[in-house]
Amino acid sequence: MNQVLEHPLYQRAYKEIQEAEQDRQYCKHDLGHFLDVARLAYIMKLEEGLTLNKESIYLTALLHDIGRARQYLEGIPHEEASALMAAEILRDLEVEDRQIEEILGAIRGHRASKEEKDCSLGGILYRADKKSRACYACVAAATCNWPEDKKNNKLEA
Repeated sequence: MNQVLEHPLYQRAYKEIQEAEQDRQYCKHDLGHFLDVARLAYIMKLEEGLTLNKESIYLTALLHDIGRARQYLEGIPHEEASALMAAEILRDLEVEDRQIEEILGAIRGHRASKEEKDCSLGGILYRADKKSRACYACVAAATCNWPEDKKNNKLEA
């Protein structure tokens, strides 16, 4: 995980996201969000008895939104930009091809509601990503353009 955080492409993209979201009143895409997603996904994996790899869960969570700045600056959907960047980073780190493909598939699909009930890495990423947001306590909720069915409007154990 630390190698991902230290990768030059990751650091550059992360810095661009922080600059682009500096004045953003809505949910930010920072390390806190990435780790919240990772931890929630891992808890879900344990609670649901899934056989997903812990390293894959954390790698996917750290990389799933890393393309956000490209969406803001170039109009590229962030899941596509994130998958492209993740592929380069993971190959540089010599992650196995099978694991890379699983991670990239999860990143590409993490915004698709069809993933909601799926027990795959993509499904758990989708659910953890949504649960990581505290919409129920957000001061900007009234002006947020996120669809109501995707908002996390209840605090749940």
